[in-house]
Amino acid sequence: MNKSRNKSRNKSDSHWPCPAKLNLFLSITGRREDGYHNLQSVFQLLDYGDTLDIKVDFSGQIIFDCNISELNQNDNLVVQAAKKLQLIAIQQETDIPPGAKLYLTKRLPAGGGIGGGSSDCATTLVALNHLWKLKLTPDQLAEIGLSLGADIPVFVKGYSAFVEGIGEILTPFKLPELWYLVIHPEVHVSTPKIFSNPLLTRNSKAITIRDLNAMELPFKGNNCMQTIVCNEYPEVRSALEWLKSQCSNARMTGSGSCLFATFDNEQKMRRIATRCDWPHFMAKGMNLSPLISKLKQ
Repeated sequence: MNKSRNKSRNKSDSHWPCPAKLNLFLSITGRREDGYHNLQSVFQLLDYGDTLDIKVDFSGQIIFDCNISELNQNDNLVVQAAKKLQLIAIQQETDIPPGAKLYLTKRLPAGGGIGGGSSDCATTLVALNHLWKLKLTPDQLAEIGLSLGADIPVFVKGYSAFVEGIGEILTPFKLPELWYLVIHPEVHVSTPKIFSNPLLTRNSKAITIRDLNAMELPFKGNNCMQTIVCNEYPEVRSALEWLKSQCSNARMTGSGSCLFATFDNEQKMRRIATRCDWPHFMAKGMNLSPLISKLKQ
């Protein structure tokens, strides 16, 4: 690594958003030979999520810490993403490998179906690619992300999208930037358990982007996993029943356990939130991820 390039790199602390997402609908159109499922969904990005503080250096070490102690492990997706990029950096420049200190502030619940871990991973890829000046393209970063998790590419690309395949086929889809009340019934839903349930519908009819464009917004689509999760996790069922009593469009996101309702009026959302006995947050939908907005700055 030449000295001039070393000096040009950003060594200061930087603060990066890791936004949540919602599945406005979710269906499975088939099962693949490799065991994965082909799905279709629309991902709505939110202006609420975790945050990742990064300080880069040239120690060659990846040091990770988190406000949730049980996440301070080497198999954390943030650490895995950083190490994958570090190997690429070493291949590009063979003398002094880059390092980083990473501090993750978690606000999004694990096992909630809102993409917390995937978003954290994507932010690590995007931010370190920028700070280490690796010059990898979004497509290259998305490919690395896909090797770590199916939801990661949409966070790397950073736009609300119609999602197909196992999560890697993304078509930008502009959505009205509405308000969302998201509640967490304080239970961790096992995604493998839900995907392996024999009652899960795996042969839904595929739709096209033209079909989506013909639908009335906001979407009132179904989540093929919702009934199974409610049967397996009474806490989710109880919370969903309450939310539906407040707002008829309430439903589950992803494989659960988080539930959401859509509002075009912030005040109405806040009034209902005051009556909610479960942990919850309020957010606005974003067509462009706050991560990409940060990158453009």
